Amino acid sequence: MVVIKLDSGYNTGLSLAHIADIQKVSHVAALPSSHSDPEKDSPSYSSSDKPGFSVIGVGGTIASKVEYEKGGVIAKLSPEELTRMVPEIGSFAQVRRILSPFTKMSEDMMPSDWMAIARICHEELNRPDVQGVILTHGTDTLHYTAAALSFMLPNLSKPVVLVGSQRSSDRGSSDANMNLIAGARVAVSDMAEVGICMHGSTSDEYCLFIRGSSVRKMHSTRRDAFRPINRVPIARVEYDGKITPLSPYRKRGDGLTGLDAVFEEKVAFIKIYPGFSPEVLDYYVDTGCKGFVLEATGMGHVHSTRLIPVIHRITEKGIPVFITSQTIYGRVNLEVYTNLRLLQDAGAIGLEDMISETAYIKLGWVLAHTQDGKEVREMMLSNHSGEISPSSRTDVFLN
Repeated sequence: MVVIKLDSGYNTGLSLAHIADIQKVSHVAALPSSHSDPEKDSPSYSSSDKPGFSVIGVGGTIASKVEYEKGGVIAKLSPEELTRMVPEIGSFAQVRRILSPFTKMSEDMMPSDWMAIARICHEELNRPDVQGVILTHGTDTLHYTAAALSFMLPNLSKPVVLVGSQRSSDRGSSDANMNLIAGARVAVSDMAEVGICMHGSTSDEYCLFIRGSSVRKMHSTRRDAFRPINRVPIARVEYDGKITPLSPYRKRGDGLTGLDAVFEEKVAFIKIYPGFSPEVLDYYVDTGCKGFVLEATGMGHVHSTRLIPVIHRITEKGIPVFITSQTIYGRVNLEVYTNLRLLQDAGAIGLEDMISETAYIKLGWVLAHTQDGKEVREMMLSNHSGEISPSSRTDVFLN
C-alpha cells in the first residue's frame, strides 16, 4: 500500500498490486473549483416545475469542516455551500429559499432558538411555492429541537425534515450528502410530519425518517445514531428515491400550518440516582422552578423515604412533578409496586412511554400556556404529536 498525504490533511491509499509505475512530478495544476454560482449553475436552483422546498441552516457538524490550523471542526459552511454539494437533488426537486438565522453548534442551543426556528419554519411552510422545509442542525441536541417543533407547529400541513451529520461535510466519510438527499425526498413527499432523516445503518444504504417526538441520539459517533424509541420509524428512504412507509403518518394537506412557539424555561429535568440529595429539589423550588421532570429508575422508582416526602411537599405547593424512565425503552407504571403507588399518592404523574427529553420539552411548552394543575396534567397526558403510544410493542427494542 502506498499512502499519500493530501493537501487537505487526509490520507489516501493505493494498492501496490494495481500500480504499474510511479513517477514524481514537480507540480500538479489545481483542479477547477466545483463551487460555482448556485443561482446560475446548481440544478437545485434551476427554474422548473419540480417541487420546491426551503432550507434553513443553523449550524452544526453538517455545516462544518476541519480547521487544520487548530485541529478541530468548526461550523463554516453556509446553507448555500451545502446545497451545492448535493446537485443530485436537482433531478427531482429545487431549493426555493435558503435562510440562516444564526449559526451554532447544537450544544449551544437555547429554548429561545427553538422558538425562533419555529417562527421561520412557520413562515416558510405557509408559502404556496414551498412543499416542505429542511432544517440543517447539529446532532447533539437535534432530537430536542425536533421535539420542540413537534409541539410548536400545530396543524402541520407540510413536512419539516431535520437533517444533521455525524461527520463534517468536507470528509470522505461524511454522511451529510446522503442525509440531505433523503431529507429532500421527504420534504417533497406526501408526509406532513416533523421528523429527523438520517442514516439507518452505518453504510450508505438508506435513511430513516423518524417522528420528532419519539427519536433520540443513541450513539456519540455512529452514522446511524438516531433511533426511534418505543416506536417504528415513519419511513425508510432509499438513495434512488424509493420511500417505504413503515408506520402510519399525517398526510400533506391544504390548510395553513399553525404557530405556537412558546416555552417556560423554569423547568427542571433531573436524573435520579442512588444517593440523590433531596436538597437538590428544594433548591429548584427556592429558585422559582415551575415544574419537574424526574428521570427515575425502572418503571418510575425514586428513593422511598428520602424523596417521596419531598415530592409530596412540592406537589402540595402546586408545582407539578412528572416521572419518566431512564431505561429509555419501556413504560412508566406507577401502579405496580407499593413504592410506586406511594409516589403516585404523593402527587407525581407518570408519563407512560414518553421519552425524557420530549417530556422536558413538552412540560416547558405546556407551562407556557397554563399553570393550572388540572390543565397541566391533562395536556401532558394528551397525545399531541405521537409522543405517547396507547400500547407497548415487543418488536421495537434496540431495533
